[in-house]
Amino acid sequence: MTNLEKLQHAVASSGLEALLLIDPKNRFYATDFQSSAGAVVITPEDAWLFTDSRYIEAAQSASQNRYHVAQNDRAHSLGDLVQQVLKARNVTKLGGEEHSLSHDDYLSYEKAVGIPLIPAQQLIMDLRAAKSADELTRMRQAQSITDAAFTEILNFLRPGVTEQAVAARLMYEMMRRGAQRMSFDPIVVTGPRSSMPHGTPGETPLRPGDFVTMDFGCVYGGYCSDMTRTVAIGHATDEMAAVYNTVLRAQQAGIAAAKAGIPGKAVDKAGRDVIEAAGYGAYFGHGFGHSLGLDIHERPNASPTESRPMPDGCVCSAEPGVYLPGKFGVRIEDVVVFRENGCEDLTKSPKELIIV
Repeated sequence: MTNLEKLQHAVASSGLEALLLIDPKNRFYATDFQSSAGAVVITPEDAWLFTDSRYIEAAQSASQNRYHVAQNDRAHSLGDLVQQVLKARNVTKLGGEEHSLSHDDYLSYEKAVGIPLIPAQQLIMDLRAAKSADELTRMRQAQSITDAAFTEILNFLRPGVTEQAVAARLMYEMMRRGAQRMSFDPIVVTGPRSSMPHGTPGETPLRPGDFVTMDFGCVYGGYCSDMTRTVAIGHATDEMAAVYNTVLRAQQAGIAAAKAGIPGKAVDKAGRDVIEAAGYGAYFGHGFGHSLGLDIHERPNASPTESRPMPDGCVCSAEPGVYLPGKFGVRIEDVVVFRENGCEDLTKSPKELIIV
């Protein structure tokens, strides 16, 4: 079943008569066509993609007769085209994206299409949470590109190279291997700055005896990868090795606990218990992991507050960390697919402490 067919079935099952998609990621999920502007209308029987002259030819080619394509312009606004479809189908119950749209945009679309929008974002996100075989193929390739970039960056790391230079090289290595773009701006922090989980790369040079933490990912076929590795430059102290191995054992424990059907907080607890037992509980402030796919942060999460069961096919990061202010930080991140009897780790890069 295609994503569009899943959405059509969900619309019918929900009691809605149609669904209006404006968010670019949701439109891509439904049509497998990327554009910066447009709208998609889905009913249980058919679907329409509306876009402007910049994309119309590519959209018609991409549709492969799976959905109708029409062009909006000055004479035919998006609202007019959507309203025509709704009137032709006698739609009175139209689902909308209450989280993706601003309040002003939500009201504007209600006015443009002539009927109230019914909040239906969760319907879309529930479907997006469980990845199809095709989506997983794209995510595996995105992760493979990311792994290859890490292998290459190990040859680039040396004293004197700056955080910014490492970040730039990571982006280059991913782009030249087929990435569409980055999943997010890479995080590269070294020395005492590595205690900042989301620090911004700067002009700080790598120095012997310091950790460097690199958090990076790319987009391939519309889908994100994400990984983090912490590497020592020259040598590591006993304390650095002890913290690193604690984080590694925590990650392994969380991955071992990960399977479809259990709540995200159970995965988080498995990893967090290891860090707390080692005395570093106060220095692990974020959740064990987050779902990803078309967006780098999706739901459900492997966090202390996530009580929803993780669905089969959910892709989630596994990224515990320990951050000692003013000293150093360690984070190790893989991406795993939740299955009924365990999980598949998409990240193939080594995780044991590497000293370059």
